[in-house]
Amino acid sequence: MNAAQLFVRCLENEGVEYIFGIPGEENLAVMDALLDSSIKFVTVRHEQGAAFMADVYGRLTGKAGVCLATLGPGATNLITGVADANMDHAPLIAIAGQAGTDRLHKESHQVLDLEEMFRSITKYSARMLLPEVIPEVVRKAFKLAQTEKTGACFIEFPENIADMEIPDDCMPLWSKNPVIPAPTQDRIDAAAELISQAKHPIILAGHGVVRAHASSELSEFAAKLNIPVTNTFMAKGVVPFKHPTALGSAGLQAKDYVGVGFDRADVIICVGYDLVEYHPYLWHPTRDRTIIHIDFQPAEVDAHYGVKVGVVGDIKQSLQRIGEKCSVHKGEKALAPLRDALIKDMNEHAKSDAFPVQPQKLIWDLRTAMDLSDIAICDVGAHKMWMARMFRCELPNTCIISNGFASMGIAVPGAIAAKLAYPERKIVAVTGDAGFLMNSQEIETAMRLKTPIVILIWNDGGYGLIEWKQMNYYGRPSNVHFGNPDFVKYAEAFGAKGYRIEKTEDLLPTLKQALADDVVSIIDCPVDYSENLKLTAKLGEAVFQL
Repeated sequence: MNAAQLFVRCLENEGVEYIFGIPGEENLAVMDALLDSSIKFVTVRHEQGAAFMADVYGRLTGKAGVCLATLGPGATNLITGVADANMDHAPLIAIAGQAGTDRLHKESHQVLDLEEMFRSITKYSARMLLPEVIPEVVRKAFKLAQTEKTGACFIEFPENIADMEIPDDCMPLWSKNPVIPAPTQDRIDAAAELISQAKHPIILAGHGVVRAHASSELSEFAAKLNIPVTNTFMAKGVVPFKHPTALGSAGLQAKDYVGVGFDRADVIICVGYDLVEYHPYLWHPTRDRTIIHIDFQPAEVDAHYGVKVGVVGDIKQSLQRIGEKCSVHKGEKALAPLRDALIKDMNEHAKSDAFPVQPQKLIWDLRTAMDLSDIAICDVGAHKMWMARMFRCELPNTCIISNGFASMGIAVPGAIAAKLAYPERKIVAVTGDAGFLMNSQEIETAMRLKTPIVILIWNDGGYGLIEWKQMNYYGRPSNVHFGNPDFVKYAEAFGAKGYRIEKTEDLLPTLKQALADDVVSIIDCPVDYSENLKLTAKLGEAVFQL
């Protein structure tokens, strides 16, 4: 074997199913070795699309998604998607070819120090300078990517190393899943005491609960103790919306229903919560509430996140053991009106025939058309705020929202990865017209792979979320409007199906038809974002994160 063949065997040893990427001169040896591998290489049309595919694949499966690029511009095109995965705590391995080691010490064509460039946006960045280190580097990268808090790792592979022969005893390393330690009893007791003494506790559930597969335990904990639960955007569905304690997503408006819940709370129980998901100063501006932190790792330092008790260890065990020792909050109904008001808001536009389509109606019809186990991949923009607030989820990982790095352009490539991970489910890319065109080239990839997805474009001819903020703060828009192609003809040019919504009553049947199509379908739906400022006027100052 040469080093490239050993490298591919190490990837197989880690259970890699797909590599998303683009072939290049400096990864020729790896591309050749993949021809004899069980790993499927997915050729994409832009490296950012590859990184987003690996990002969403890792987030949905818990196994590191893998993306590959050549050196120089190929590698730099990976950066946004890799950073997104790292800040969203999605396990990902990025691999880039590199010039031969005889060129790395000097100025040379397309050569950048990729190891250093990726260091600040990954958990681990390494350059393989000897064939013998390949098994250790690959094992370490996957171990760190898949260990809490999960994230991205980067491997640089110089082309001359890839062609070198390897010693006969150089083999992939044995791997096993790490065991998460149990929480200590004194922290369990301290948390249980604070919760039992609380008059108005509330739970803030973060994406860590999803990664821990602790949704059932959290639901049981909340139901047993009768404590209301709100979730971050990235933890939608972690407690089913039908659950009587569910208050929906936190992170939109200063006086949203959930914000009122935080205002009333005396004890805030943060479970699997990462600060990047929703700034603590937005939900804890007074800095005077008691915070209990339940997570895999100790809390990040933040002036607005002063933890009274930290319970560090397996989240499932923590919830079960604390729940066994806590007193039930009998008759706590103070926050029930908040849930009722949110449900009323969700239902209010169910029969609307206003056109362009109101965001609330768009979401109502989308939820009606999709099965509960189907997956929506949400891009970044004004539609993300509406989806986070009003798209009901009964299961975790059925509405994927990036709210750590929160990069536009993730929906279309992410939907392709979701379909590869879960071919039996229907997948919808929910995107604005701006985010759609950032990676729309991947429609060709979806057509070539025969991965039927639905792309639902919220068309407002501008950067809607930025305009929302501009109007809220300054009362006038600034350079946010643009033109669009004919999205139906655009779809047809790729061989996909294109639909244009011209009256609101056509939306639901079109969604149902597109979901039934065994091909890529693109729906161009004009949206009325005047509802944005109406919501701001109703709920107070916009404090949302992009």
